[in-house]
Amino acid sequence: MADVLATEIPDQSLDHLTLDQSTDDIENEGVESDEYEEEEEGEDGEEPKKRKKKKKEVTEEPAPPPVEEKLSPEALALKKELERIFVVAPDLQSWQELRYDTIEFPDSYKHNSPKEELALSYAENFRRQYVHLYRDRKSLLLNPVNECGLEKLVCTTLRPTQLPYISLYNWDGCADFVADYLNFEPLNPPVDLPARLRSPMTVLKQQRGHCFEYANVLCSLLIAQGYDAYIVSGYATREICLMDSTREICPLLIEKKEEKVEEKKKEVGKYTVRPPKDLKSKYEAKMSKRADDNRLAEIKKKQEEEEQKLAELEKPAWDPLHGLRVHAWVLVLEGKREISESFYIEPFTGQAYSLTTKEFHGIESIWNHQNYWVNMQLCKNGVVDLKFDLGDCSLWEFMFPSSDKPLLSIPDLDEDLDIDDEDEEEDVEKHLDVPPSWCDPIEITYKEFESRCPLGKKTKYYKRAKLERFAPYLMKDGLVARLSVYNDYELKDINLVKEFFENREDHLYLRIHNMKSGWVTEYFLEGRSHAVKEHTYLASSPGAESERVMLFYNEARVDGLSKREETPLEMTEHFQNREDFLYYQHIDLGPKPKKAGPKGSDLNPRPIYKMVQKFARNLAKDANEDVKELVYWISEEKIQITYHTGDPKIISSTREYMKPPGVEEKGSPVIMTADMHSTFQVDPASKGKKNLDLYQLLCQLLKDEDACCNKVRESEAEVRTILKERLEEETRSLLKISVYDTDRNERAKKHRRELERQLLEEKMRREEMEVDFLAPFLAQMGDPEKLTKEQAFTLKDQCLADLKQRLIDKANLIQARFEKETAELTKKQQWYQQNQVSMLKDDEEDYVSYCTEAMFKIHILELRLQRHKEKAPYIYMELDKKLRADRRLSEYLTG
Repeated sequence: MADVLATEIPDQSLDHLTLDQSTDDIENEGVESDEYEEEEEGEDGEEPKKRKKKKKEVTEEPAPPPVEEKLSPEALALKKELERIFVVAPDLQSWQELRYDTIEFPDSYKHNSPKEELALSYAENFRRQYVHLYRDRKSLLLNPVNECGLEKLVCTTLRPTQLPYISLYNWDGCADFVADYLNFEPLNPPVDLPARLRSPMTVLKQQRGHCFEYANVLCSLLIAQGYDAYIVSGYATREICLMDSTREICPLLIEKKEEKVEEKKKEVGKYTVRPPKDLKSKYEAKMSKRADDNRLAEIKKKQEEEEQKLAELEKPAWDPLHGLRVHAWVLVLEGKREISESFYIEPFTGQAYSLTTKEFHGIESIWNHQNYWVNMQLCKNGVVDLKFDLGDCSLWEFMFPSSDKPLLSIPDLDEDLDIDDEDEEEDVEKHLDVPPSWCDPIEITYKEFESRCPLGKKTKYYKRAKLERFAPYLMKDGLVARLSVYNDYELKDINLVKEFFENREDHLYLRIHNMKSGWVTEYFLEGRSHAVKEHTYLASSPGAESERVMLFYNEARVDGLSKREETPLEMTEHFQNREDFLYYQHIDLGPKPKKAGPKGSDLNPRPIYKMVQKFARNLAKDANEDVKELVYWISEEKIQITYHTGDPKIISSTREYMKPPGVEEKGSPVIMTADMHSTFQVDPASKGKKNLDLYQLLCQLLKDEDACCNKVRESEAEVRTILKERLEEETRSLLKISVYDTDRNERAKKHRRELERQLLEEKMRREEMEVDFLAPFLAQMGDPEKLTKEQAFTLKDQCLADLKQRLIDKANLIQARFEKETAELTKKQQWYQQNQVSMLKDDEEDYVSYCTEAMFKIHILELRLQRHKEKAPYIYMELDKKLRADRRLSEYLTG
């Protein structure tokens, strides 16, 4: 290495000399050209002298100063005022060079422990050996400086911390949180490793960082959740390094592929009936399949050609730093947390990539909180061929011998060398491991976690799409994300807008607005009124009696309605799981008549022309008696019935009624004639219905028709009610607030303030109740401002005497009550002795209960008197102490 350095230094010096000479030549050339023009006027042989002389003259003879106009006194005063105003241009510093106040950091940020110093020297030795052996490779990120400018081992910058939030338990939740919570800062220059690596807590406080700090925060969270995660230092594409996602499809637009479950073929038993023989031509089926395959192949080929053309048009421009851009990401290995396949995580976007991705060009090293590994594999094909067997020293060179990864064993070595167990134990004890992390644990409050984005807002741009994210409760309408899809790459021709909501009282969670067609679709969660699930309508005509489609949670409705489609002249309803087997209802309506009436009234409904009802098969009835379709021709005044088809039949029985005249009038009798009814029976041998049965069926159909008309009017009224509620909900935009959210819950705030007010009033009431016990005696003395010694002793004696008298009076009162209860009991006992012979059983029970209660009272009075006698001296002594400690009497009584 010394020879190499000796040969390289002269070369570098020669380069510098060549550079200096070239700059001097350029300067001299400029001077010669200027002096040559002046030399024509001089004499021969005096070129150098004249040149120097002229140069000197130019410097020694300055231009005469301009003639200044004298300033007036007012102008001089203005000049002095303006001279007081001055500005200082700030120094331009990149964010990596910003300095922090070291006072706010603990000692571990400002000083290294002895073990950390030893680890740093160990890492420096490792770096020297690496540079000596691999001079053509870039340097490793081993000991960057922290916030306080102190070198720290990169492994100790990781701080695994488990946060108390459910969404951060899985890797995708952690990745999304880090990608949303932090702001991206590019490396400067993009081909060099960062000189500073801050702690995860500082990065989260600042809410910005470069790729290594992104990966450091994400890896700390993943390790704490039990994942086998590592930070990867390597190279990536320009789009990855600069977080340019304008050529990627937005994740919200990628449709998840549903895994099709293959239906298991039923095993054909030995004695099962064979299916009928297939009489279709196999040749025709084969030729038809071949034609379909050829057609699909042509369609697929055209799609691939179009995709290739589109890919060529969308291909990014040539990057002069291709393969040199430094980047950091996270590697998650299989094994822990039921991870079956290893993968990468891009911390800027939170997106997962397979190990065979082409977005990453190479890997220099990886590390976690326990060790550091250097990649020994070639990256000719990027990261496609890399193996992550960290125990194989031929693939990965580790820094610290203590590793949780099993190392490859060498069989011959154990047989040839005779190593004692004691020596092995001593060697293990001497191994250096990674020092504990010097960083503070990650702490994020619920309010900070809920904000998710810096200042609560963040915008990301994708391929013909823009995604805006908002913190919960930041927007008044509960908007948390807005996805705008465009038809062009310049994001000018908007096509679709998706809005995502949370915490809304109307249970709205998604709204999709197609700007081209004008259709708006709203999606609701369970629990809202009328059990609305989806509502699709035209933005240009959101009112009633216009085109719309409504889906409902049929399980939450009594009528089982699942879908309602409406146009200005039609209404179609679909039902599920009804007891009457109704599953379809279609109504043909006429234009609304123009009649005088208040605006917005329902006095002029649309006329009903036709109503169609369809029923599912009821196996409890015969097919010829089970109605399949029922058509009410309101305009033509007839009713058609179609029955279900029996198993061996291919057509259905039908029946038709003509409505009798005057049925619409209330109370008019229903008169049926023979020409009002016609029928078609599939089975001619079946017995026809009697006239009475046909008449009763007609009466029932007329009642069902009225009920169906009323149901249609109720459906129209329900649509108007839903639209009115939606208009009020959009106007108010009320949000749901949890009872545990004390910051936003106004009701909880009011309750807490009321409790605080009550406690304050109770405290003031207690203070008022503490009356001065010397006030009555001072009033008898005339409330003197200052007491004399004689007055103080007199006041003390009066107060003690009064207390003594009250204690004696209380004892006398208890004694009097005791004697009274005793006298009443004695009197009752005498009465019992006199009337004992003639008393009934109930009287005896009353006497016994009275005696028990009287003895209880007497016992209580006896205990109270005894307790009063015991406490009275202590109460007297306590008052004496208070009097001696009183500020008005203490100077006389304590002397």
